[in-house]
Amino acid sequence: MSLERDRDDPAAGPIGRATGLVYWFVVIDLLVVLASLPGALPLMLLRPDTSNLPLVALMLLPVGPAVSAALFAWRDRDREPDQHPARHFWRGYRLNVLDVLRLWVPALALLTVLGVNAANLAAVGLPSSLGIALGVVALVVVLWTAHALVLASVFAFRTRDVARLGIYFVLSRPLVTLGVVSLLVVTAGLVVLVSDYVLGFVASLLTFWLWRNARPMVRDVEARFLTASSGAGGDRDEGAPAA
Repeated sequence: MSLERDRDDPAAGPIGRATGLVYWFVVIDLLVVLASLPGALPLMLLRPDTSNLPLVALMLLPVGPAVSAALFAWRDRDREPDQHPARHFWRGYRLNVLDVLRLWVPALALLTVLGVNAANLAAVGLPSSLGIALGVVALVVVLWTAHALVLASVFAFRTRDVARLGIYFVLSRPLVTLGVVSLLVVTAGLVVLVSDYVLGFVASLLTFWLWRNARPMVRDVEARFLTASSGAGGDRDEGAPAA
């Protein structure tokens, strides 16, 4: 039966599925870049200097909602594969943008403060070893942001609940957290060894990796915090994390 169905519908065969996946990667990549352009274009004009860190943070504001929309689209593809990635992306963008910015803006602000302080330790007479502690704090903030971004992308929780769950899963899901660390290492390696421009060409791969890595965390939330009626359709799932 499956062989006959594959003959009748080329998209159902292995070649069709592979082509469909490549199409998704290409479209999601283009959409992430497009949604990030308002900040990415002026960012290219900045010279690399620690004094520009606040401006860098400001120009990275569009990246959070763009990544969130990509995560939402990848979630939808897991549920029901189709050939409409743009529709899923823009629906996710519309649903998530405000909730994501409530998490993304404080995270960028905190990372900016940490970066400026680390860059000026010598100028204020503080030991350089303090930079290690600031680096550890910054890493924890980035890991929390990654978890919170995934949760805010697929669940309609309150901002404070997403923030608490993000902190909780940094510690309670070490393999997921290590997966984010691996993603950060690969991303940093691409920037150092190639160029930061390469991120625009692999944005869909990175968001796909982030989503696949986070699925155990998402399943945990679905099992523990979602209402019985949630989970249907393509919108974000609703629930109520315990206090």
